[in-house]
Amino acid sequence: MRNYKLTIEYDGSRYNGWQRLGNTENTIQFKIENVLSLMTGEEIKIIGSGRTDAGVHAFNQIANFKTYCTKSPLEIENYCNQYLPQDIVIKKVTEVDERFHARYNAVSKIYLYRIWNQQTPTAFKRKYSYHIPHQLDIQAMRQAANYFVGEHDFKAFSSAKSKKKSSVRTIYSINLNVNGPELDIYFHGNGFLYNMVRIMTGTLIEIGEHKQKPQNIEDILQERSREEAGVTAPAQALFLYDVFYE
Repeated sequence: MRNYKLTIEYDGSRYNGWQRLGNTENTIQFKIENVLSLMTGEEIKIIGSGRTDAGVHAFNQIANFKTYCTKSPLEIENYCNQYLPQDIVIKKVTEVDERFHARYNAVSKIYLYRIWNQQTPTAFKRKYSYHIPHQLDIQAMRQAANYFVGEHDFKAFSSAKSKKKSSVRTIYSINLNVNGPELDIYFHGNGFLYNMVRIMTGTLIEIGEHKQKPQNIEDILQERSREEAGVTAPAQALFLYDVFYE
């Protein structure tokens, strides 16, 4: 049996997220599994590096699947891109060790959140950015972002209802890059909780609007209360940017 690693790019606008769901076929995972199953004649189940929510996009989602199929990586790539919807693209297929697991072997991820910070909206990037018409205080947002870096309990920055799993994560860096009206925020960490990046972004935006102070982040982390953190920023501006392995 062979193990194949997929590097996947997708526009999540019209999908109910990455994960296969029992009540709908409208997920990224289902669409890819369906094409791979047709190609191989087997019931293929793919393993993703992690879930993305409805409306969230990916530049480099990683997944793997096992099969008895003898097609080459290039043949698999070409077949998938021929039959997948145009908003899902297999960028690369590689054969990997049978022990490779896209989720468990991932050591860190980068998410990108894109803000259009200008009075007038953009027609061409409206589906892939969050329009904020008033000027944000970028310096205050950068100051606040430093409080996130390191190992912390991010319970306040998660929408997860389960209390069984640990909410401790490590953030390696948060970089805010300004390019004209576009503000790109890159979050690099060893893992992220449900809605964590979007809530962190919503909180940074509130700080950029002077609704909160940068040092409030430290208090919110310690209090571990979702009510103290900012709003959940919209999904359409979030991208899974990259996934790293040892």
